[in-house]
Amino acid sequence: MKKPQVVLGEKGMIFFLVIISAFPPLTTDLYLPALPQMVDIFKTSQSMVNMTLSVYFIAYAVGLLFWGPLSEKYGRKPILLIGISMYILASVLCSLSSYIEMLIGSRLLQAFGGSAVTIVATAIVKDLYDGREREKIMGSIMSLVIIAPMVAPVIGAYLLKFASWKMMFVALAFFGLIAGIVAFVYQETIETRYTGSIVRSWSRLGVVITNPNFLACLCVFSITPIALMAFLAAGSYIYVDGFGLTEQQFSYAFAFNAMFASFGPRIYMKISRQIPIVKIITGCYSFLAICGAATLTIGHLSPIIFALIAAPATLVIISTRIPGTNLMLEQQTKDTGSAVALIQFFSMMCGSLGMVLVSLKPETLIINLGLIQLGVGFVGGGLWLIIKNKDFVVKNLP
Repeated sequence: MKKPQVVLGEKGMIFFLVIISAFPPLTTDLYLPALPQMVDIFKTSQSMVNMTLSVYFIAYAVGLLFWGPLSEKYGRKPILLIGISMYILASVLCSLSSYIEMLIGSRLLQAFGGSAVTIVATAIVKDLYDGREREKIMGSIMSLVIIAPMVAPVIGAYLLKFASWKMMFVALAFFGLIAGIVAFVYQETIETRYTGSIVRSWSRLGVVITNPNFLACLCVFSITPIALMAFLAAGSYIYVDGFGLTEQQFSYAFAFNAMFASFGPRIYMKISRQIPIVKIITGCYSFLAICGAATLTIGHLSPIIFALIAAPATLVIISTRIPGTNLMLEQQTKDTGSAVALIQFFSMMCGSLGMVLVSLKPETLIINLGLIQLGVGFVGGGLWLIIKNKDFVVKNLP
């Protein structure tokens, strides 16, 4: 760790990074069991309820571009505290929503605040760690963060037994409060701040995106969230409406998927010591295509078969995140905030695209998901084969 944290220390810093990195999965997954129920509660359509997810990710992605350069100018801590404050307020407003339009609007504000938290989390990792150590820290954080989607749907389904969906957003506000308390003792990690104007700080996004090496890596690794978010958007409807599972049973199925995914970072860190990272990434895209073919052919047979296909598909998607993010960050020696903003922005936009695509024909969700997995595997794998032997890739892989 380049800059010691007097109050938090090394272990405390990992805990802090896990907490603020858990905002996205908690904010989306906690209320997933309530989605089918909310269609009836608000007397609206499935597509309108799904907008609470898709609008969140779009606003979240735009917020990343807004906050990323500002974290370079004003520092990580001020942006972090502002984002957490907005998140807490928006979560309370979500819990008070009495009609679907108000909930969608509150989710937009919640996403905008949450994006500031996420951008700072990744930037801090780049501030404090380099090379293989950064990969190790990212793997540790990711393994722990994945516990959030394992636990969140179970907690959400449990809350539904004793309270309404509103209590889920109260829980998110409380989580934000805890993160805010820890954030107060975090010490600033950015070494050199951008001294230009606010407008010019946003122009740094253009500088980063015109870096051809960064852009090439971005195109390759931004595509995998399409498959991941497609599953996230369709999962509850496939399990509850398609297979007839209860909300509680769905939460267990979703937790199984997240538990399986949690092995991804650990497996990657172990096998990357023995197998070249280039081959690991190639294998991940190939296996995702195989999972897509399996989803198309046998995924409809039973919820168990579907879960046994979806889980390894999620695992390989998560496994590409560590080397992919690290490789993209290595293409930039400065403008970390802008680089992280663009990485997260395109990840979220592609993820939102996946959520839209999988919902185009609600009556064929499993087929839609299978086609998306198959397409992402082939397209992503093909793009990776084009750049995998380039100098900017080979020289920057640990």
